[in-house]
Amino acid sequence: MSIKLRLTILSFLQFAVWGAYLTSMGNYLGRIGLGAEIGLFYAMQGIVSIFMPAILGIIADRWIPAQRLLGISHFIAAIGIIATGYYGMIHGAEADFSMLFLFYSISVAFYMPTIALSNSTAYSILVSNDFNTIQHFPPIRTWGTIGFIIAMLFVNFAGNIQGEFMLSFSHTEGFMSFQNGYEQFYVSGILGIILFLYTFTLPKVPVSSSKEKRTLSDALGLKAFALFKEKRMAIFFIFSMLLGVSLQITNGYANPYITGFKNIDEFAQAWGANNANALISISQVSETLCILLIPFFLKRFGIKKVMLMAMIAWFLRFGLFAIGDPGAGAWMFVLSMIVYGVAFDFFNVSGSLFVDLETDKNIRSSAQGVFMVMTNGLGATIGMLGAGAIVNHFVFAQTDILLQLQGWRISWAIFAGFALMVTIVFALVFKYKHNSTQLENISKH
Repeated sequence: MSIKLRLTILSFLQFAVWGAYLTSMGNYLGRIGLGAEIGLFYAMQGIVSIFMPAILGIIADRWIPAQRLLGISHFIAAIGIIATGYYGMIHGAEADFSMLFLFYSISVAFYMPTIALSNSTAYSILVSNDFNTIQHFPPIRTWGTIGFIIAMLFVNFAGNIQGEFMLSFSHTEGFMSFQNGYEQFYVSGILGIILFLYTFTLPKVPVSSSKEKRTLSDALGLKAFALFKEKRMAIFFIFSMLLGVSLQITNGYANPYITGFKNIDEFAQAWGANNANALISISQVSETLCILLIPFFLKRFGIKKVMLMAMIAWFLRFGLFAIGDPGAGAWMFVLSMIVYGVAFDFFNVSGSLFVDLETDKNIRSSAQGVFMVMTNGLGATIGMLGAGAIVNHFVFAQTDILLQLQGWRISWAIFAGFALMVTIVFALVFKYKHNSTQLENISKH
């Protein structure tokens, strides 16, 4: 088996583990009476993303080969997520928040660092086999998104009727989809165990032979926080955090919102209301395709305008949720899924390029770490805690179905308003002059 194929399988499994529950867990939590805690579950991903990747990065540098640590981390994460599913199965709607949250937190604490570990493992193996990472890694990483999508679709269409497993691609009376139950955690855990075993087949990634050892401060990129002294970088990082607020909101709340339409007679038989995860998977397809558009848009419009496009896309993402439905308004949901690719990719990639262009090479990696902490760490955590408070007030505090729907629409409108406000202020405050030549030469930095 070729090196690239082996790494493609690694990437596929890496993100399939996550895709099995990331967009459907909120639906399960709502069904067992823990809807008010959805924000906390998703915020935990942001919290552990602030420090766990740095800690495991030091361990991989000093003591344990990256591919071995990757496997160990996936094993612990898999045990944690299987325990989450088992606890949910045993206790049903009586599941205690603290125990479920504990098992889940252990899992994500060891899963989130594996994203960086799998990347560094792939980079190292490609380089040691004389492959150009810039040329060969992106197609490998694309299969990670494909794995995420396939896992989403599986938990959507897989389920059971009276305890008997089946696949259902249309509305079937009595069918209980995995996206609504604890089974999604089992799917993730099984994939994690498979990936744990698979890492033993990967080439060894040597630990660093350098006598210069990174400290936790270095790994966290704390030196790069000196960039906040520069006005433009400080403004950029602050807006990165503000945009990061939006990142996890639809992961946590899109599925329970769309599925909730089943409780309204008008939409009870609607395909989208019964297949929310499959509908949401259009977002990941769009994410994959929009990556191909980035080089053209960056060269034609420049970094600032591309970032503004991403912010406007977040406004549309939430705004279309606020006014759409799975019936006649299904096209609004579909359009919301499509613009997600622009919202997610355009800011992440253009923001990363801006950091690369504006920082000295000696702290460039640390600066990228700060960018990730501000978006996926602090921003996503604050976003889910804030979104949780809003949804709890307008939705889960209501018992009437129609009042809940109204609450959902108000919540999405608030999220859209926030995204629009960030867009307007960013356009006015952030100063950047487009230089196409500088972008073309970025690979030389």
